[in-house]
Amino acid sequence: MEKTVTRTATFAIGAVTVLTSIMVIVLGWLPQAAVSGGVIPARFEGLEQLDALLPSTTLPAFLTPLSATLLHADFLHLGFNMLLLFWCGIGVERVLGKGPVVFLYVLGAYTAATAQVLVQSDTFLPMIGASGAVSALIGAFAVGFGKPREISKKDTLNRFLNGLWLFVVWVGIQWGFGFASSGAGQNIAVAAHIGGFVAGLLAWRPLLIWRYRRA
Repeated sequence: MEKTVTRTATFAIGAVTVLTSIMVIVLGWLPQAAVSGGVIPARFEGLEQLDALLPSTTLPAFLTPLSATLLHADFLHLGFNMLLLFWCGIGVERVLGKGPVVFLYVLGAYTAATAQVLVQSDTFLPMIGASGAVSALIGAFAVGFGKPREISKKDTLNRFLNGLWLFVVWVGIQWGFGFASSGAGQNIAVAAHIGGFVAGLLAWRPLLIWRYRRA
């Protein structure tokens, strides 16, 4: 029997991210790319003089939440993010479909950036990585696939409470990465991870309803 390979949105997102990140790391472009494509919270505070000091290749601030997802500090950072992307993304995509997965990923990227800007509005340190966007898929996965237990009469609350363990593990991995990479002076954007997770958690049910109304 001939088998066909289905190219999913999750696979496409992962492939583009891996290829871009590896190229930037191997070619030594990361310092410049982080400034040009990373999320710099201070840029969102209307500091026009800051933009004048940035390289001419710097993307508009409103695009950096997306471009930042394509950049990673090293292979360990990239590997952790891609592991969670495929683990949660493929499961969510099987239920919601390609479009909603892309929507969740973009929503997570922008929500994560917004959360980080709110808590560190004065920092000039670029935020890079797909962690915030992936966190949205983790949040959706936690609600959709969390093992239900009788904690509350509401099934959605049950899934939310039982799915929190996944988020705790995710944040733990990120903190572990931070300790492992402390010599490089990297900071873990915890607010971004929380923002992305909450966005995915809240978006799951509306997207599920939308999906089955179209079926």
